[in-house]
Amino acid sequence: MFITFEGIEGSGKTTQIRAIAKALAQDGIPCRVTREPGGTDIGARIRAILLHPENKDLVHKAELLMYMADRVQHVETVVRPALNRGETVLCDRYLDATLAYQGYGRGLNVDLLWDLHRLVLNDFKPDLTLLLDLSPEIGLSRAWRRIDADGEEAEQTRFEEEALGFHERVRAGYLDLARREPERFRIVDAARDPSRVQEAVLEIINGILHP
Repeated sequence: MFITFEGIEGSGKTTQIRAIAKALAQDGIPCRVTREPGGTDIGARIRAILLHPENKDLVHKAELLMYMADRVQHVETVVRPALNRGETVLCDRYLDATLAYQGYGRGLNVDLLWDLHRLVLNDFKPDLTLLLDLSPEIGLSRAWRRIDADGEEAEQTRFEEEALGFHERVRAGYLDLARREPERFRIVDAARDPSRVQEAVLEIINGILHP
């Protein structure tokens, strides 16, 4: 299965993916954990440009095309090969992030984004998308408190420096996408304690893997 984790800044996607991958591995399910942008060597270089706070003059359409370039490289060299090997792929962000951030957040035409996705990836979608939902106020407060592995304050990205209204549009976009594709999306309350979130996510995934 191809499972994606989506949500605004500070929603806990990375924490949940690591925990879920460990739980699935203990259950004998081989997993590949990856992310967008940055799931490949080339993608890591694209990610550095996209997220660096100094690149504030990156125009919206250029930003979009960089995300799409990262995604094509990622799908063709990481995601599809892993699925073909019989692995379950857990991905931190995918297409819905582009729709929510560049479409609903930046104001680019959402239909155009869908057309571009169909053109370059033949409408390749996840089997399951877990939307970790919480208010932007809580998410941003968590993001600003993030601590990196060395115990130093983590550097904020361009997106964490966006105004609250931007993050509100992104959240609204995610919820709209979930309403449009209820068969693919599952919404999880990410404002709760991480252990409770993990329980909810595992219940959803196990219900699909072991119906």
